[in-house]
Parts: sequence; C-alpha cells; structure tokens
Amino acid sequence: MILLGCLIAFGAAVAPRVVLVLAWIFADRWTEVWGGDILVPLLGILIAPYTTIMFMLAVNVTPEGNTLVGFDWVWIGLGILLDIWKWSGIFANRKTGYEYGSSIYKSSR
Repeated sequence: MILLGCLIAFGAAVAPRVVLVLAWIFADRWTEVWGGDILVPLLGILIAPYTTIMFMLAVNVTPEGNTLVGFDWVWIGLGILLDIWKWSGIFANRKTGYEYGSSIYKSSR
C-alpha cells in the first residue's frame, strides 16, 4: 500500500495535470470535492495544478459542505508556492530562450 502512495506522489510531482485528469475520470473523491462544478477544477488543471491537488487532498468533505481548518491551509499554501515556482521557471526559461534565439538568429533589419 505504501508503494501505491509513493507512485501517486511521484506521478503528482512529475505530471500533476495527468494525475488530475485521471482523478477526474476514476476517483470518487473528485465528485465529493467539486460536486457538479466543471469550471473551477478545469481552471485548476490548466493554471494551478499543484494547488488543485493539495485542495483535493486537504479538504474535509462533510454533509454541511467542504471545509479547510488549521493545518490544511499549510498544504494549500505549499501548492500555491509550487505553482508560483513552476510559472516563474517557465517565464525565466522563455526569456532565456528568447535571448539565446535572438543572439543566433539576428534579424536583417
């Protein structure tokens, strides 16, 4: 059982969007957390996959509604930090790639 948990954690670290799509298709937890909502989880998959994974793991599903209490917010914060780190890396790589490409392919203007 611990091996399955490690495989899920590894999959979430390597390909969080794939894990979220598989959870959307196969997991009962998805419907408990999101209900019939489609827009918010879809935006989570596209923009903030780590935060969406952390929310799905941390939220307490009760008959009164979904709640986050105490230490659960730390997991949401960790997801936000991972998403910010990922997006900052994307923008840094884009800038570096543009500068490198500009130095190789000089325009004839």
